[in-house]
Amino acid sequence: MGERWATFDCYGTLVDWMSGIRATFERLWPDADADELIGRYHSIERRVQAGSGISYRRVMQKGLSGVAAADGLTIPAGEEDALGASLSSWPVFVEVPDALARLRAEGWKLAILSNTDADLLEASLGEIGVPVDHRVVASTIGSYKPAFGHWETFFRETKADRARHVHVAASLFHDIEPCAALGLPAVWINRLRESSEVPRAAELPDLTDLPRAVAALVPV
Repeated sequence: MGERWATFDCYGTLVDWMSGIRATFERLWPDADADELIGRYHSIERRVQAGSGISYRRVMQKGLSGVAAADGLTIPAGEEDALGASLSSWPVFVEVPDALARLRAEGWKLAILSNTDADLLEASLGEIGVPVDHRVVASTIGSYKPAFGHWETFFRETKADRARHVHVAASLFHDIEPCAALGLPAVWINRLRESSEVPRAAELPDLTDLPRAVAALVPV
């Protein structure tokens, strides 16, 4: 039998993207509606990323500028990179380090497939504190999920057996939908308690029971 691989999205799945973005918006614009700004940022970021190979730090700068322009807000001087500068402090979901450590102990190889930059991901992995075996980041491959480039690069570089691989992610748009299109088993980490008809191999509220779930999908 070949090695078992679990690939992960990072932000939203392992690191609390929503809290990180919210804290920055609330600091920059304390009188604005943070929920509305986050929703607007989501839409702008997707448009900026589509077909683009620019760095994620630049994506965040464009997203922040777009939110400010749409809502008539002013970005304080020197704060144009506020999101990128704050990313290394975004909190790790509390159950993540233990779940990843358990997977490693059970023999799983771990990889991160992230819409980010190498240096930003490195900072977040330092906060998680569990080593991973491979990384694919958008700014290196010139492609952002939901395009298939992350998965194509992962399989090409690792020679992983598709039959012994599971992808784990919270985003339907960026991860679960493309996995369904590629015929790859995916575990949806449904932190926001959403509903969806998108096919997935399993669904969990967080990573607490992930080792058991992936073991059922890819037995030893």
